[in-house]
Amino acid sequence: MSNYESYTKEELIKIIQTQEQELETKKYGLVWDKERESERVVLDCANNLPILKEVSSKHIRTDDSEDNILIEGDNYHSLSVLNYTHKNKIDVIYIDPPYNTGSKDFIYNDRFVDKEDKYRHSKWLNFMEKRLNLAHELLKEDGVIFISIDDNEVFNLKILCDKIFGESNFIANLPTIMNLKGNNDDFGFSGTHEYTLVYGKLKNKVSINHFNLNEDELSEWIEDEYGLYKKADTLRRTGQDAPRAKRPKGWFPVFIDLAQSFVYVTDDNLPKNNKHIVLLPVNSNGEELSWSWGKKKITEEAYNLIITGNEKNGYNVYKKQRPQLGDIPTKKPKTLFYKAEYSNSSSTNKLKELLGSKLFDTPKPINLIKDFIYLGTKMNSIVLDFFAGSGTTGHAVLELNKEDGGNRKFILCTNNEGSICENVTYPRVSKIINGYTNLKRQNIDGLNGNLKYFKTSLLPKGESSSQMKINLTNECSEMLCIKEGIYNLYMQDSDFKIYISNDKTKYLCVYFNTEDNSLNDFLSQLKIIKEKKIIYIFSESEEVDKTIFKGVKNFDVEAIPQKILNIYKQLVKQNVSPKTNTIFLDLQKAKDAIFVNNDKDIGSQILRNVLQQIIDSIAYAHGMNLNDFDTTSRLNDALKSKEILNKVIWEENKTYLAIGNSASHSDYDEYEMKQVQNFYVHVQTLIKNFGIGK
Repeated sequence: MSNYESYTKEELIKIIQTQEQELETKKYGLVWDKERESERVVLDCANNLPILKEVSSKHIRTDDSEDNILIEGDNYHSLSVLNYTHKNKIDVIYIDPPYNTGSKDFIYNDRFVDKEDKYRHSKWLNFMEKRLNLAHELLKEDGVIFISIDDNEVFNLKILCDKIFGESNFIANLPTIMNLKGNNDDFGFSGTHEYTLVYGKLKNKVSINHFNLNEDELSEWIEDEYGLYKKADTLRRTGQDAPRAKRPKGWFPVFIDLAQSFVYVTDDNLPKNNKHIVLLPVNSNGEELSWSWGKKKITEEAYNLIITGNEKNGYNVYKKQRPQLGDIPTKKPKTLFYKAEYSNSSSTNKLKELLGSKLFDTPKPINLIKDFIYLGTKMNSIVLDFFAGSGTTGHAVLELNKEDGGNRKFILCTNNEGSICENVTYPRVSKIINGYTNLKRQNIDGLNGNLKYFKTSLLPKGESSSQMKINLTNECSEMLCIKEGIYNLYMQDSDFKIYISNDKTKYLCVYFNTEDNSLNDFLSQLKIIKEKKIIYIFSESEEVDKTIFKGVKNFDVEAIPQKILNIYKQLVKQNVSPKTNTIFLDLQKAKDAIFVNNDKDIGSQILRNVLQQIIDSIAYAHGMNLNDFDTTSRLNDALKSKEILNKVIWEENKTYLAIGNSASHSDYDEYEMKQVQNFYVHVQTLIKNFGIGK
């Protein structure tokens, strides 16, 4: 209650009215406190334009294939740029966002969000909603997104994703076993798994790959109360002294001798009269063998041993092979994901071997990410991870390409908190591509590939619209390179740049002079180039006069920068809450025009703008995407259909919007001063009832 001690009675009443209004209008779904504390990186985009700057010193090239991309910076800014360069181009998105455990894993506005924060879940939902909205626009129609999460937010995330991607596009919730032993909670329950939510852009267009299976293997599987396991050859048939290279899959290196006392295994799997059997890691000559498992593990996990026979005739021992994702007897992927390689310790050790020390806690298992990527991709798909962390997704893409001959490409986005991008993500990807020496001083061959490294930056919009266009045109070359996948500078002039693709089959040609005084030089170069040309040229509008390219062949042309600005404008409208301070400034102007100057026309025009801002604010507060509505009238209709506005308010809004439109079109005889005065009262009532500005 201390947070409200400084509020007046009237201010408290407005807060209560707003909350009651929200409770009345919200139906089934997720309700959370919207933007109590706005996210700074999002607000940055209201006054600045996100752009990218290449770090050329970190460019990696080993072949002529297309480049992979690593972007250092806040992922909201990266996703904003990608909404221009890769809209509807991404095949698979995998993300491992902060789980919001309250244990310093989630930062909001430069502060860790702890368990005592009353708005902990609201902050996380605001954070995720904005990024998932941007991600949704990047997916192809048949694209799919995988999102890893744990118990802290899985249920909130499911409903949020239903809202963004559509409940009908939900594909699966995949529990993933990361730690067979589990971590005990306060009640002694042992949590062993996390979750991965899977959604399609359009589910009916999504194709999920099946894992390969040799149908002849079906007969080799046995099912018991412990689940499925694959039969293995026994010691009796192969001999305990068989060379390691010749031991069959599933061989367990133990020798049974009831005369000795070493490690006892007690289990209901054992023959009825022999509940205790001694297992020794020795051969028949008494020579010690290496343990496949530790002694403790053998004792505690006896259920993974199959022991048959008796004392008189001897025993057969073999180990159950727990189900592996690629071996389970079905071509369809299971919804429970488990492999021994998914363990946290396995992934941590893998990264430590790569980097030489432990620089990152709990990296995602590479085999898990490879399986997800395999499920969702084709051989030449683009994979995006905008919570890239240690770079596991990039590593997984490169390994999977090596295994199946694919040509998948990745885009990784990560911030540089704790120098993670510079000290972990980039070095890991670099070593995987180029090769490295592990901790055992063994030389590991690289997987080959190319990488471009970029950093996000913010470009001030400038004092005028024209200056903003000029500024962005001069700074958008890197964005255009990413959009077209062409990066190698072929020719540079003070007014234009020409780039060539790695395979030398395409050219990117950018003319950024706003005065056209060097256009002839640019056109002369275009006429020399015979290969495919993708041309970007400055224009005040979205149109280009193609007649200027007479004599230039084999080209496509597009205007810059208006299309970039249009996308950024949409994102600001979608994700930055409408400013309400101008509402009250305009309302005072309208009051003076109507009641002081007796000018109904100017007053109506101003009130029309105020009403539009109010309707936008109401819609935004209720989680509606303003970009879905091209007119205020349609947004007003949507508010009524969702029962956010009642019929009376909806009708009055229609009436007063019509009066404002008439004033704007100089139809001065369509309304009277009394109606304009009522318009002013109506706007005041909306501000009060919906808590605008509070």
